[in-house]
Amino acid sequence: MLAILSDIHGNFPALQAVVADAKARGCTRFISLGDVAGYYAQPGECIDLLRELDAPNVLGNHDSYITMDQNCPRSRVVTQIIDYQKTILSADQVEWLRASQDFIREPGRLFLHGGPQDPRDQYLYKISKDVIPADVQLLCSGHTHVQVLATFGQQRYCNPGSVGQPRDGDCRAAYATLDGDRIQLHRVPYDIARTTERMKAAGFEPFCYENLYKGAQIGGRVDSVTLIETSEN
Repeated sequence: MLAILSDIHGNFPALQAVVADAKARGCTRFISLGDVAGYYAQPGECIDLLRELDAPNVLGNHDSYITMDQNCPRSRVVTQIIDYQKTILSADQVEWLRASQDFIREPGRLFLHGGPQDPRDQYLYKISKDVIPADVQLLCSGHTHVQVLATFGQQRYCNPGSVGQPRDGDCRAAYATLDGDRIQLHRVPYDIARTTERMKAAGFEPFCYENLYKGAQIGGRVDSVTLIETSEN
């Protein structure tokens, strides 16, 4: 059984809880849809655990800020956090991120961070059959931090949700499992205070992490995804 993780974002307590839950369900394989880095204070520990699990990683936009020595063009807060993470990650951990793939293909399946048009930074807030490439039966992506499972005829779309920063109004860590052709979505409670205390110790203001208790973006916005039914020609 495969555990599909995404948007861990340096939230080590959330990742530990998800991995424990996935193993208890019988998962022996793990895959990360990107953004191991960003937002919270323990990206190195998250990288090390994924390495122990032999989990391949798809390069997310936050990961690329680390590996390409860039900053986020959309957020001053994200830039501040990324700059901090650059100082605490080891060269070996950065190299692991740098080895991440743009996408992962298996027969009939496509795993990426954003969307087919931009694997790293396309936000799929509207999902229809047209989003899924014709030769793909299962498309899995992250980036929105909103957990979704949708079926369009013989094709399916899955966003496992975010391990480290859910934004759909549910503060529990999110992930998905794939057993043969059966996909299931899961939510796992974890000790959010462990994450916030590490952020406090690193010198970050409550604004950067109080959203975790609400299952929201920094600033408090809760996001959603719209499913669009399309007619067959």
